[in-house]
Amino acid sequence: MKKMKFIITTCLCFSLSVFSQTNPKKQVQKFTTANKKITVYTTAADTNLKLTATDNLSFTASKQPVETEISVFVEPSKKFQTFMGIGGAVTDASAEIFAKLSKEKQTEFLNAYYDSQKGIGYSLLRTTIQSSDFSSGSYSYIEEGDKDLKTFSIDHDRKYRIPLIKDVIKTAGGKLLTYATPWSPNAFMKSNKNVLKGGKLLSEYFQPWANFYAKFIKAYNKEGIPIWGTSVQNEPMATQTWESCLYTAEEERDYIKNYLGPTLKKEGLGDVKIIAWDHNRDLMVQRANVIFSDPEASKYVWGLGFHWYETWTGAQPMFENVARVHEAYPDKKLMFTEGCVERFDAAKYQFWPNAERYGTSMINDFNNGTVAWTDWNILLDQFGGPNHVGNFCFAPIHADTVTGELIYTPSYYYIGHFSKFIRPNAVRVSSSVSRSYLLSTSFLNTDGKMATIVMNHTDNEITYNFIIAEEKAIVKIPAHAIQTLVY
Repeated sequence: MKKMKFIITTCLCFSLSVFSQTNPKKQVQKFTTANKKITVYTTAADTNLKLTATDNLSFTASKQPVETEISVFVEPSKKFQTFMGIGGAVTDASAEIFAKLSKEKQTEFLNAYYDSQKGIGYSLLRTTIQSSDFSSGSYSYIEEGDKDLKTFSIDHDRKYRIPLIKDVIKTAGGKLLTYATPWSPNAFMKSNKNVLKGGKLLSEYFQPWANFYAKFIKAYNKEGIPIWGTSVQNEPMATQTWESCLYTAEEERDYIKNYLGPTLKKEGLGDVKIIAWDHNRDLMVQRANVIFSDPEASKYVWGLGFHWYETWTGAQPMFENVARVHEAYPDKKLMFTEGCVERFDAAKYQFWPNAERYGTSMINDFNNGTVAWTDWNILLDQFGGPNHVGNFCFAPIHADTVTGELIYTPSYYYIGHFSKFIRPNAVRVSSSVSRSYLLSTSFLNTDGKMATIVMNHTDNEITYNFIIAEEKAIVKIPAHAIQTLVY
């Protein structure tokens, strides 16, 4: 009996020894401020500061801050979502205007967005499936009435859009996370027999329309433009004067469950991510509840996409709804899929509140769990188009097609304070402020460098404590400014 006990004990010790050798604990490297300098980049209203390096600061010992001081606190050990990227949409409008630029200006434009050294380093891209309002006109990849999709062709996109996307991917280093969104099925597939003004997808075309997504994805993949994901429908609760189609939450759930999800899987596209909703923050919680509470639908859905246009009613942005979805469904991803400043007015190219809208949204959305953030058109002309229904809007960069010049708006620089310094696979860490005068978010990049964004939306210059553990720096931020602190 004693001999048997010895054998069992020996085997157990040996097993534990082998287990400990084959499953070593991962050594988590703790972030430290030791021997680090802080480089401060600033963009500010009524100055020449545009992503300009303005300070090189050192950390010093910190003590308990008092209530009369304004402080920004970063806690690197508290980690949250992994960041995927920031980018914009290559629409037909953007591609058509890009084609009118001189070769020199085309190179400048591409570098401005997609080169991480010369520009702001965009790392993802949205594009459209068929036409949107930001096209010179409505068009389709099939002939009207072709429910078997025998005439399917993306030749239309080969003139402007595909060449621009290829240039963009090349400038970005050869890879760019790309996803695509439909604005409307063909007129014959819809209840209103019109690609415009809402209407619903008719039941007899549920399967042909699902096949359409697969055709598009395969066609773009063949062009050397890998499609990472697709959303079900752009703005499925809005009857627009442009291309649009309506789905209730239940209808979208059932379409994913019974048609789109199974079809992509059957076509060998099961790895393509499906993004639900793709509309404003106001109804996103209800949409998430309906779709994600159904296991058969939920298994096909990567996450929820959302826009910022809920303010059309005059109400404030519903940032807290992003947090509500994240806390209820932490296994699902959140992606901001579209935002732009509406109602173009050339007199407001340099209107600073437009940029602050971007900064406020991006900080709040990231702090509420968003993993990626996508602006709308990357380029528009001096009229805020082309747009075939007159829905003219702002873009971060405009081109004057008469002079051939590029016009950089403050929004471009505000977006750049995030996209240039927060790189894919960074992890968000805890960042907070002691007064509402400032907003802040922080990300730890894979190279070990931290990027903290601080935004001042007040009329006054603010001096603040920048505190990490027992170390701090004293930083000044101008009125109506945004800073990125890299350390």
